[in-house]
Amino acid sequence: MRPIILAYVLLLGGVATSIAVHTTAAIASSLQLFTTEPQAQHHCPHDTVVWLNTASGIYHLKGERWYGNTKHGAYVCEKEADAAGDRETENGQ
Repeated sequence: MRPIILAYVLLLGGVATSIAVHTTAAIASSLQLFTTEPQAQHHCPHDTVVWLNTASGIYHLKGERWYGNTKHGAYVCEKEADAAGDRETENGQ
């Protein structure tokens, strides 16, 4: 999962100060990670369960090579993964 950083510039006494706010924790808290596919399906019965490579933020669909087979990962709901900024694999693996 890639971090999202928002930068704000404040003018304090004529001096510009930038503050970076790291929002990954807020987004990640809305993303439920599951160790088994049935647990994820129970959480999101009307959504597709995908395997999320948590190190890269790329998810894989059932039947693809890396579904359930990356070193760091979890089963998640596709809509939640999309909302968290993760994306589907581009090469179908």
